[in-house]
Amino acid sequence: MSVLIKICGLRTAEAVDVSLHAGAEMVGFVFFPPSPRHLDLAAARLLGARVKGRALKVALSVDADDVLLAAIIEALAPDILQLHGRESPKRVLAVKARFRLPVMKAIAVETRDDLASVPEYAEVADRLIFDAHAPHDATRPGGLGKPFEWRLLKNLDPRVPFMLSGGLNPDNVAEAIAITRAGGVDVSSGVERAPGDKDPDLIRAFIRAARGAATRKRA
Repeated sequence: MSVLIKICGLRTAEAVDVSLHAGAEMVGFVFFPPSPRHLDLAAARLLGARVKGRALKVALSVDADDVLLAAIIEALAPDILQLHGRESPKRVLAVKARFRLPVMKAIAVETRDDLASVPEYAEVADRLIFDAHAPHDATRPGGLGKPFEWRLLKNLDPRVPFMLSGGLNPDNVAEAIAITRAGGVDVSSGVERAPGDKDPDLIRAFIRAARGAATRKRA
């Protein structure tokens, strides 16, 4: 079974190019001002054009309204919308209906109780993405380099397509895939020299490690 690899929070042409050359299937762009990975619309237009269909472009927003989502879509022309805030299942459905794009919904996980909403979101989202629960005083819901207890996902309904996020890096992604059998992995801070500053060598190392884990999973 293959594993989708998403490199998220890209802000430079170099980071986009390295991710594409290394074989990432998804490249993510963040539209959330409190994040050090926030991208303005003009930069998104330029970076999005570099992808040229070689990977799926993912637009990450946090509790964005329709006006902002429309502006993001016009600039980036994303293939997928990633809703990473407190959007309800009703909101997910409304976004899909209005913008006619696949939606990936993030669910923050700290305890097993946080998975209670999975069936409801799975009914309306095209894919789920499990991320670590942010601390109460955090200014953003993700990209904090914090993992959660991956074994909480071991008994997840195998029919639910999901990606794993939160604290992944080249050193632990293989273990994370082995434990969760996730269909995809998403990394941001784990391939950075500093917040928002991607390291090309870490991007390549992450993708190699995830590919190796996927090969072992098939064996």
